[in-house]
Amino acid sequence: MNNNPGVYILQSLKNCRYYIGSTNNLQRRLKEHNDGRVNATKYIAPLELKVFIKCDNIENARKAEYRLKKYKSKKIVEKVLRSNTFPWEY
Repeated sequence: MNNNPGVYILQSLKNCRYYIGSTNNLQRRLKEHNDGRVNATKYIAPLELKVFIKCDNIENARKAEYRLKKYKSKKIVEKVLRSNTFPWEY
């Protein structure tokens, strides 16, 4: 799982908010989030990985991340968490 591109969803253990991101190195990225090196999440750490969905390449992962964030819907995020897949073809 270390060098597979994909989209991840984290949940704050502090306030239960979700964070969506994409990476090609999940372990490194999780460490960056929990070490406070990511501005968007440093005040809501610690964070727990809820799901990682593999993508064919980093470009598709970035597109899927953008699309998921664009929904701005907790219901969509929770649907992804339950199904472990995107509600669309990317």
